[in-house]
Amino acid sequence: MRARPAIFRALAFAALLCAGLAGCATAPQSETPGDAARQEAPAAAPAIPAPPPAPEPPPGPPPGPDLSTLRITVAAVGDMMIGTDYPDNRLPDDDALGFFNGVAPVLRQADLAIGNLEGVLLDGGEPAKQCKDPSACWLFRSPTRYAGVFRDAGFDALSLANNHARDFGEEGRDASMAALDAAGIRHSGREGTTASLDVGGIRVGFVAFSGTRGANPMLNEEAAAAMVADLAAGHDVVIVSFHGGAEGIDALHLPFAEEEYYGEPRGDVVAFGRAMVDAGADLVFGHGPHVVRALERYRGRIIAYSLGNFATYYGISVAGLKGIAPILVTTLDGNGEFVEGSVVSTRQIRPSGPTMDPAGEAAELMARLSRQDFGNPGVRFEADGRLLAVERPAPRIHPPAAAGPE
Repeated sequence: MRARPAIFRALAFAALLCAGLAGCATAPQSETPGDAARQEAPAAAPAIPAPPPAPEPPPGPPPGPDLSTLRITVAAVGDMMIGTDYPDNRLPDDDALGFFNGVAPVLRQADLAIGNLEGVLLDGGEPAKQCKDPSACWLFRSPTRYAGVFRDAGFDALSLANNHARDFGEEGRDASMAALDAAGIRHSGREGTTASLDVGGIRVGFVAFSGTRGANPMLNEEAAAAMVADLAAGHDVVIVSFHGGAEGIDALHLPFAEEEYYGEPRGDVVAFGRAMVDAGADLVFGHGPHVVRALERYRGRIIAYSLGNFATYYGISVAGLKGIAPILVTTLDGNGEFVEGSVVSTRQIRPSGPTMDPAGEAAELMARLSRQDFGNPGVRFEADGRLLAVERPAPRIHPPAAAGPE
């Protein structure tokens, strides 16, 4: 046998060695790009569950009533001072218990009755005002129990903004406010004070102004408008009372200008009344001249420039035209828009309180003054005292030439 070359012997030995080591690795096979991608791709991430749906918001409050369908009837009157015990006893014989009997049914029938309280409700005390001329200066102090007389007559709110509210200083006005609070009667007058009432679901705000010290400022029209706008932001209906204008028979007509009385500034009542409506007031009524003045409907709202002497037992003249006064009854919707109204005529003959006047003299006088001062006042005065809205051109800003003194 021929011997194998050395190379063959080496290869044979390597083969035997691989077999003993369970075989040698083979050369790698070629791969396609798809194969590489499948081998190198990471495992898919587990699916993340979707978040649960957001909970439904809680239901809001049910919608309120349509204010335009609601109605509120307001009875407004002018100056009241039902007896004083200073400096002498000038109180009614029956302690004023029956003073309003002749007119109380009209006041009580309204949803809201408002007037102006001249003087203070105070038991005792010394006056803060000093009178240089007693014939031209009066101090009025009624017992605090008279707050109950106003309540029983039907009054819901009273103005404490006038030139007699501080006859006994701010202590006197403190006492008036406390007495009215105890009787459940709301009030406004002291600087910064307003009143709120809920009348059949209608939120009513009330604010009273005058040009006197310590009162809500009638003579600062910008500040007054800001107060009314603030009140309107939180109420459905806003009522404004003001004590302004000159006094007496010579003050029947509106001058459409600034007024004074005994050197005291009394404001431009037409400019003031309209500015209050522009700021958000829905009913504006004045007092202070002690006579009836004109009425107008401005931007759908009633402004009565003076409601005269309604109930004044002593110290304030009720002679002639000073003794007649209206109860202004207005029906407003829940947005403050005038719907309808009436002028209920009253008369006072001392020592009696106000009584109904079947002759309707106060209504006739207010109708005549309104036509003379405004031409078209925006309302029609019916013979029975009713007030009906009528179309009106832009309201005049100056008195008509034909309007002279009565």
